[in-house]
Amino acid sequence: MTHHSGASAGNVPEPRDVRDRSAPDVPDQNARDRDVRDRDAVPWALGVPACVGALFLLLPLLGLLVRAPWQGLGGILADSQVLDALRLSLVCATAATVISVVLGVPLAWVLARARVRGISVLRALVTLPLVLPPVVGGVALLLAFGRQGVLGRPLDALTGVTLPFTTAGVVVAETFVARPFLVVTVEGAFRAADRGYEEAAATLGASRLTVFRRVTLPLAGPSLVAGTVLCWARALGEFGATITFAGSFPGRTQTMPLAVYLALQSDPEAAIALSLVLLLVSVAVLGGLRDRWLRAGSTL
Repeated sequence: MTHHSGASAGNVPEPRDVRDRSAPDVPDQNARDRDVRDRDAVPWALGVPACVGALFLLLPLLGLLVRAPWQGLGGILADSQVLDALRLSLVCATAATVISVVLGVPLAWVLARARVRGISVLRALVTLPLVLPPVVGGVALLLAFGRQGVLGRPLDALTGVTLPFTTAGVVVAETFVARPFLVVTVEGAFRAADRGYEEAAATLGASRLTVFRRVTLPLAGPSLVAGTVLCWARALGEFGATITFAGSFPGRTQTMPLAVYLALQSDPEAAIALSLVLLLVSVAVLGGLRDRWLRAGSTL
């Protein structure tokens, strides 16, 4: 018994030996942290151009903030003409965005899913306002919806409605210029959507409209929000097509970009103040909608 106990005791490793043999199997936390930092490090070939690009965008905004007439800002913004221009900009941009969503989402679905001849030509025509100079777009709108235009003449003769140089004309001009931003964004989402979910819903007896409303649209939800934000922002800042097609009449067609342009010729400080207001409104709305977009994308 004594010999057996001694052999057993001799086979028991010392605590230090246990630690020594198991030490190589314990992962080195510091090494892992270093690996993560190395993987997340930004290479200089990408970091330097990124910094230059960010400065290129931020420096003009910084100049606007530095040169803003902060002391007289309240008096400038209390002007009724400024408030009318701001109200008109927000109302027209929102109306143009609503029209773009109602008409642009079905158009984006057709461009993404239709397999008919000439769809590529239609896509090119729909996205043409993205590269078309805004003033040229305004001239095209005049030729189409003006009193002597292709559609404007019969519209005036039948209903007495004229679009040029009216508030409705501002909405039309902004819709024409801004809607392609929504269409391009949503079309890409429809193309990338998983068709398996749609096929499963159709197999369960859902109609095409139900599949589109209950499956396709939720899948494209974050892109739809992003396209709507881009559309609204582009409509809010529209200038060339608006002044060409609708003019600049205070309280009726003079939006904030037009007010900034006119003030710059006679009162630079007022132009800076109006630009600052437009910048703050855009940042507030885009920032809020961006948070909603990110939350919607995280739930999918």
